[in-house]
Amino acid sequence: MAQLDTLDLVVLAVLLIGATAYFTKGTYWGVPKDPYAGSYANGNASKAGKSRNILEKMEESAKNCVIFYGSQTGTAEDYAARLAKEGSSRFGLKTMVADLEDYDYENLDTFPDDKIAMFVLATYGEGEPTDNAVDFYEFVMGEEPAFSNGGTAEEKPLSNLKFVAFGLGNNTYEHYNSMVRRVNTALLKFGATRIGEAGEGDDGAGTMEEDFLAWKEPMWVELTEKMGLEEREAVYEPVFSITERDDLSAEASEVYLGEPNKNHLEGKSKGPYNSHNPYIAPIAESREIFTVQDRNCLHMEIDVSGSNLSYQTGDHVAIWPTNAGKEVDRFMNILGLADKAHTVISVKGLDPTARVPFPTPTTYDAAVRYHMEICGPVSRQFVSSLAAFAPDETSKAEMTKLGSDKDYFQDKVSSQYLNIAQVLESVDKSKKWTNIPFSIMIEGINKIQPRYYSISSSSLVQKNKISITAVVEEIRVAGAEHVVKGVTTNYLLALKQKQHGDPNPDPHGLTYAITGPRNKYDGIHVPVHVRHSNFKLPSDPSKPIIMVGPGSGVAPFRGFVQERAAQASSGEKVGKTILFFGCRRSTEDFLYKDEWDKFAADLGSSFELVTAFSREQSQKIYVQHRLKEHAKEVNDLLQNQKANFYVCGDAANMAREVSNNLVHIITEERGIPIEKAEEVVKSMRSSGQYQEDVWS
Repeated sequence: MAQLDTLDLVVLAVLLIGATAYFTKGTYWGVPKDPYAGSYANGNASKAGKSRNILEKMEESAKNCVIFYGSQTGTAEDYAARLAKEGSSRFGLKTMVADLEDYDYENLDTFPDDKIAMFVLATYGEGEPTDNAVDFYEFVMGEEPAFSNGGTAEEKPLSNLKFVAFGLGNNTYEHYNSMVRRVNTALLKFGATRIGEAGEGDDGAGTMEEDFLAWKEPMWVELTEKMGLEEREAVYEPVFSITERDDLSAEASEVYLGEPNKNHLEGKSKGPYNSHNPYIAPIAESREIFTVQDRNCLHMEIDVSGSNLSYQTGDHVAIWPTNAGKEVDRFMNILGLADKAHTVISVKGLDPTARVPFPTPTTYDAAVRYHMEICGPVSRQFVSSLAAFAPDETSKAEMTKLGSDKDYFQDKVSSQYLNIAQVLESVDKSKKWTNIPFSIMIEGINKIQPRYYSISSSSLVQKNKISITAVVEEIRVAGAEHVVKGVTTNYLLALKQKQHGDPNPDPHGLTYAITGPRNKYDGIHVPVHVRHSNFKLPSDPSKPIIMVGPGSGVAPFRGFVQERAAQASSGEKVGKTILFFGCRRSTEDFLYKDEWDKFAADLGSSFELVTAFSREQSQKIYVQHRLKEHAKEVNDLLQNQKANFYVCGDAANMAREVSNNLVHIITEERGIPIEKAEEVVKSMRSSGQYQEDVWS
């Protein structure tokens, strides 16, 4: 056999390396990178490896305007995106949208004076920052924030910072728009210059959208003047590119079919579970607790065993909904996408700061069904932006009128509670609106948000099972052919029907993909996470409590009473526990009617249930009336025993009337002026003696 010389050995070695490389490509090297492996892996991965220096980010991406948002339900984030888009298309600003929790704020004192910062801030709960704005709020509200170059308020460390501010609030809450008001005051205190008025939108009055539109026009005028901008004709410039993937089928393992992140896609979901990463929880039990046929109220037990999810009595559970099949079909049909529903698409940001709101590659159907708030309210500005893509001149003229005429829009769209597909159908149902780019729909429709429900169980009694109490929502519009159905509560109703043996549940004519993407929710599962609340029992169980919770507002109080009953059974001293509960009739919607007797047996004379059945007599009686009837006892518990006072339910009417009635009770029982009584109630709120868990 011939000897191999050195050159032969080198050639053989090169060939061997080349062959090995060829056959291992895609396994050990050359693996296509999933752009969502980091940002959508789990709840915390999106922060890993990213710069938290906003000025560095703006510099490297050549931006001169950043719009920060503090958002709980997605509306503030939507407004921030709309400001960014308008600033770019109308005024040539180089804009970026920034989540407040993604950045640090120490270097705001080095913010260049040729750049602008905008803050779109929602107020959550009782004057609190939204979850993603907590760190920012605590920093700017500190007595002496640790800015990078030091400096006290007297030294005006933010003298270079020019800012714009808009707040989202609800006037039915005591601390209306407190976030934007307090942040505005703090920034001004440290020397920043505000451009335009600090705008305030009012969800309680139903004028949020119009408040925003009315605020932004004069703001743009002043900003144009201060920064030397020139307005130009706005044309649509897509933020995202949409690529249809002929190389992938919907069954391909790397295609997201509604999974929220990569771990879920790969079937290896892991915690921590939070607002970015839900736990797919089994529903251990579900039942109907109304006794009438035309209305539904659900009680559900959600099993969180083994998830490391924990809750405290009074917390909230978030349910991640999917859109009803009926509305998904409506949306796809009007846009001419029905035949392409399961076509795979890749969505990419055309700007390095643009964040795609869901993981891709995905399908049109999955994006619409699991990620887009297609049933949400429609903004006049969004309708106006779609006019250019109308199928004909007549439709274009109608869309333009809807977008420009506030009263006409209110009459035709807002008052009818139309979603975007219904708006397009109302303008012209005979044609498909195929000219509308899917990118503008992603940009203009909010990301679907989890819905929060007060937990109706005690963590002391059942730490691994979370109870929820949910009235299935519907709105009947006078003169309209359609009935507006709650997205999430009807989804829960479908799950309940499936659990009770219905193979094809379609509550109220709606259908839901209740088995989830790739049947991962089969066996009656629902995606959830827990949000902690400040709505809490006193740490000392002997302290008296007064609870006011009509209808499903009784939910957290079932947990409170359940906990106190367990404490009493174990021999602990439990203070007076009074619950004011109201509903229509004792025979129809008396929630947990049988349970109160069981709790009373454990609590004895310390428990008192006061009921108000509004329709069982000629004159309607509500919980606020019952409260006045028990004025002496209520005042004695508050004044002499320092009882905690809790309210849960409707903010606009019930909660406000309860607060007013309490003022009158204190006035009359203590013999003090009404102004003094108002100060007493205000002090109770400040100290945590008066707590609310309310919604509008």
